[in-house]
Amino acid sequence: MSIFGPDAPDIRKNPFKADFPLLASHPDLAFLDSAATAQRPSCVLDAQRRFYETMNANPLRGLYSLSVEATAAIADVRAQVAQLIGAMDADGRPDATDVIFTRNTSESLNLVAKSFGPFVLGAGDEVVVTIMEHHSNLIPWQQACHASGATLVYLYPSVDGTLSDEEIAAKIGSRTKIVAVAEVSNIMGCRLPVEKIAAAAHAQGAYVVVDGAQSVPHLPIDVRELGADFFAFSAHKALGPMGVGALWGKHELLDAMEPMLTGGEMIDSVTEQDAVWAPVPEKFEAGTQDAAGIYATGTALGYLTQAVGYKTVSAREAALVSYAMGRLGELDFVDLIGSADPSRHHGVISFNVRDVHPHDVASILDMSGVCIRAGHHCAEPLLSWLKVENLASCRASVAFYNDAADVDRLIDALNQVWQVFHGSN
Repeated sequence: MSIFGPDAPDIRKNPFKADFPLLASHPDLAFLDSAATAQRPSCVLDAQRRFYETMNANPLRGLYSLSVEATAAIADVRAQVAQLIGAMDADGRPDATDVIFTRNTSESLNLVAKSFGPFVLGAGDEVVVTIMEHHSNLIPWQQACHASGATLVYLYPSVDGTLSDEEIAAKIGSRTKIVAVAEVSNIMGCRLPVEKIAAAAHAQGAYVVVDGAQSVPHLPIDVRELGADFFAFSAHKALGPMGVGALWGKHELLDAMEPMLTGGEMIDSVTEQDAVWAPVPEKFEAGTQDAAGIYATGTALGYLTQAVGYKTVSAREAALVSYAMGRLGELDFVDLIGSADPSRHHGVISFNVRDVHPHDVASILDMSGVCIRAGHHCAEPLLSWLKVENLASCRASVAFYNDAADVDRLIDALNQVWQVFHGSN
């Protein structure tokens, strides 16, 4: 059935671009780099300004009304994040106690590696990751292994991104202490079988760290169903401001961990020679947080989940990916990376133009107002394992605010790339 048929959203129409000032003011721009950072709707920009105009005070640090209001606003967003990821208490209410605000997913994952890793890792232990990990979920574990004497073990998929049950069983064993895995690959776009991985890890007494940077913008999340012990994501990939991230962890684990940063409001008391930490989550939030950004993140998540909704996001992005992969398939000089099945790509399509460096491709596309990512996408080990030339690829990533015209501009511009380097097709 056509992707424009009655069972799929009509991606020729776009009711969303008007909500995004940058897109609305640049109608000829095809922004296809949302996996790197999303665009922001007006309501998010307004919220950030509203914080500074109506409640600009340091949360937790004042007893006057402005500070109390700012503190309450941040607490509301903390509960909203808990609701978003399914972190609920025994009564089915959002449990905000274990939601920590950071600067981004990278900081969240570093916090876990540096503060939790030393509790469980020693010589002879193993940390399991996939070869598909973003550097932010790889380098911290490399460092943790170097510090502890543990060994880093890799899960390898098939070339389409499938992780087999046999590979999981072979790599997660009695020496495994931590398994760190992205729910969605930022190059291949595939969703990994986190539930199976977590079950295998927990059967060995290991802990599971999930990088949700590429899943939160596209998929509903339930950390309990995933089997996560820690879960991290960034606001800026989910329509929110840059510089805000969130880390959720099981309370007993967070409670046992030492803070990565010290100072500011992360203390309960201080003497000349010692200090007592504040309880979770304040223990991990040293210094002044980006309160306006956190406040605006709540607006972003509300827009994503309520004004638009994951059902609309999923359906529209699936149609866009299917259309884009179909059109890319018309170009015999384009080589796709990952699965040929569009349903396996959650907003991300990576490819290369034969015999043309991805940086050249991106530069020429930019002349036509088409924005894509080119390079190693912070996943060099994956590109090396896939034997991708130059350890670089092109990546077009869609969001629900894209439309068929954006894809058509991409295809037209890729034809121009080929003509520049090889003459007429």
